Amino acid sequence: MKTRFLTVLFTCLFCYAWAQKNNAQNNLKGIVVDSIAGKPLAYATVVLLNSKTKKPVKNFLTKDDGSFEFYYTDSLDYLLAFAFTGYDNKTIPIVRGQSADIGRVTMKLAGKQMNEVTVVAIKPLIKRELDGITYDVSADPETPVLDALDMVRKVPLLSVDASDNIKLKGKSNYKILINGKESALMAKNPSDVLRSMPATNIERIEVITTPPAKYDAEGLAGIINIITKKKMDEGYNIGLNGRLNTVWGPGINLNGTFKQGKFGFSGFAGYNVRHQQTTDIGLEQNFFYDNSSLSQQGTNTVSAHNTYGNAELSYEFDSLNLLTGSLEFYAGNFGQNNDQISNSYSSNEALTQSYRLLTGTGNDFGGLDASMNYQMGFRKDKNRLLTVSYKYSYSPNTQHINNTITDTFNFNLPNYKQYNNAGNREHTIQVDYVHPFNKVNLEAGAKTILRNNFSNFETSDYNEITKDYEVNPSQTNDFNYDQDIYSIYNSYSAKWDQWNAKAGLRLEHTTVRADFISTSSNVNQDYNNFIPSLSIQRNFKSSNISLGYTDRISRPGIYQLNPFVDLSNPNFVNTGNPNLQPEVNHSFELNYSNYAKNSLTVGISYSFSNNSIQTVTHLQSVSAGGLTDTIPVTTYENLGTNKNLGLNLNFNITSIKNLSISLNTQLSHLWLKGSYNGQFYKNDGNTGNAFLNAGYKFGKGFRIGFDAGYFSGDVNLQGKSNAYIYNSYVFSKTFLNKRLTLSAVMNNPYGQFYTFRTTTMTPDFYQLSYNQIPYRSFALRFNVKIGKLNSDIKRNQRGISNDDKKAGKSSAGSP
Repeated sequence: MKTRFLTVLFTCLFCYAWAQKNNAQNNLKGIVVDSIAGKPLAYATVVLLNSKTKKPVKNFLTKDDGSFEFYYTDSLDYLLAFAFTGYDNKTIPIVRGQSADIGRVTMKLAGKQMNEVTVVAIKPLIKRELDGITYDVSADPETPVLDALDMVRKVPLLSVDASDNIKLKGKSNYKILINGKESALMAKNPSDVLRSMPATNIERIEVITTPPAKYDAEGLAGIINIITKKKMDEGYNIGLNGRLNTVWGPGINLNGTFKQGKFGFSGFAGYNVRHQQTTDIGLEQNFFYDNSSLSQQGTNTVSAHNTYGNAELSYEFDSLNLLTGSLEFYAGNFGQNNDQISNSYSSNEALTQSYRLLTGTGNDFGGLDASMNYQMGFRKDKNRLLTVSYKYSYSPNTQHINNTITDTFNFNLPNYKQYNNAGNREHTIQVDYVHPFNKVNLEAGAKTILRNNFSNFETSDYNEITKDYEVNPSQTNDFNYDQDIYSIYNSYSAKWDQWNAKAGLRLEHTTVRADFISTSSNVNQDYNNFIPSLSIQRNFKSSNISLGYTDRISRPGIYQLNPFVDLSNPNFVNTGNPNLQPEVNHSFELNYSNYAKNSLTVGISYSFSNNSIQTVTHLQSVSAGGLTDTIPVTTYENLGTNKNLGLNLNFNITSIKNLSISLNTQLSHLWLKGSYNGQFYKNDGNTGNAFLNAGYKFGKGFRIGFDAGYFSGDVNLQGKSNAYIYNSYVFSKTFLNKRLTLSAVMNNPYGQFYTFRTTTMTPDFYQLSYNQIPYRSFALRFNVKIGKLNSDIKRNQRGISNDDKKAGKSSAGSP
């Protein structure tokens, strides 16, 4: 009943909004031409302005033949303004109620510019670049009322699944950057950071699917680059954002900029708290070899809080020398308490083993990035640039786990504690050189990354005799993992009237030295990777076609290499594989984009890998709880082939006054093959997602928005996950000349929880696991702006972006 009522309500509101646009009574039409040649000017900007305030009322473009036609209300006197690149602006007065064919509107080549009218051009939301797409967040009308994670859902090629995991073309293997640099903000859980960050902090989001040679070769699917706002004049600017959410709790964000002479500063900082919430978790297993089964059911209670910040500074010595620096930090705590009962049954359903496991987890995590960049120009050609950069990164992570076992039957494992002090330290030195020639731009550079990962993991068992916890040597791990990467690159880009092209080659040499003390094993790896990239684009009047090819590599992370056997859940074992090799992926894509009036982007992609890194599970005899059980063991392997054929479509309607509609879809077919533990596995299936966004602006600053999405779930070598649907309603109102925005949000109002299921099928067993995810939430948000920003804070054009690592699983979980 609730679903029907809300659907009918929203439909009525939209019908009312649609009716408003049909109140127009007067018609104006004409054709824009060159004053000398008389040729039509296609896609010239036409703006209807209030004659008194000079504020735009309606924006649109002329057609291919230079013609235009529109309807408007007769309540005011207007000015009709025309703008076209290389021509003087022109205005024509429109008397109240005038309805006529204006005829030929002649425009002169640029001379003295007119100052009495400021023409506001229509900003497209999406732009097809040579190597990817760009989503202009600042041009999205929902920016003041959405957080950054909600905005990511709207970006073509990106999707967000039920657990708030971000996907690029349906894949989780990518790199995410802030302002072209790997960020401490994204080190642990990018979804957590983006959920707490308002979209107003972001200028645009770049999705780079064919990364050029200047980027590190890591990230099979590509790169997500989030560009934050840094607009300013002399003086300062401050923005304040806040929220109250029934699930994700309260949050506050402060951003500001300052510029005085040669010195500039921009930054933001925020804090948010997640309310404690309890959900159901469970698992069912059936073993085929003896028809036995295992059932685990329980609850999971989580809470979290975190703080984050970013600051960028610049100092211009003169027009040729620029010094910039940045500092980012992220710190927080994630608490989790599990209470679950485990029961094992024989083939005749007799209880063979039972226990209750209470697990309390505290996780303190953080990240710090500090970088310095010096950029030097050349007097003969200021477009020639030499940049020298240094960056230091540190990401500590401390985890405490208390496990208490009660209500046992045929199970003798003692209570135990686990402690893990882990982290990452990193030094990076980089040199970049840019030299433009006539129509060709040369880029070259070298880079060194010195990376150290460490982890001290300790398990202590409770001794009933001494009444104290004692270290268990077999469950204690101490390792150091050093990965050094040395790379050079060279690329060329060229622009002609109708063609753009970019080609490059990157060489990376990697050395890995790791000592795993607890298992008396080590890793010694040295390998080279040649990474080519090629992008070609053909430009038309209002559209383009692009073709791209690149190789990408996925180096195994420390979580995948570490051979330590984790028995924190006695019925499940997780371990790494120190013999993993880097995965090499070959990717092709063909895209078409049209931005004549609305925007349309269609793309086809194909990628394949012959040594894909896969998560795999097999049965193994393990001693636990005083008994020897046959339980699943999960690890990582380089297995067979991974092929992916994809189709993506994005369509935006912005030509209807006050109404905006966008559709973002992606469909892939996945083929997986591989042999593991003496068994051959083969799996394939369709994966995809679809996201719809609609919004309408009413008068006096009111706006209503609707979002809906579908995510099909994942296909893995041994199983799959289920589909997911979400929807959201946003109501907002602006005040104080758009300096204050208040909004109310309803997310998934039809149900409190969503159940996410994952299945695993092997010749030996079948497994179904599930966990509830908070689904319904309500929120109030505000956005305050103080000041005026028109120019950019000076920023170096090259800098460090360590996008080479494969993201490991966040121990903090998904807050």
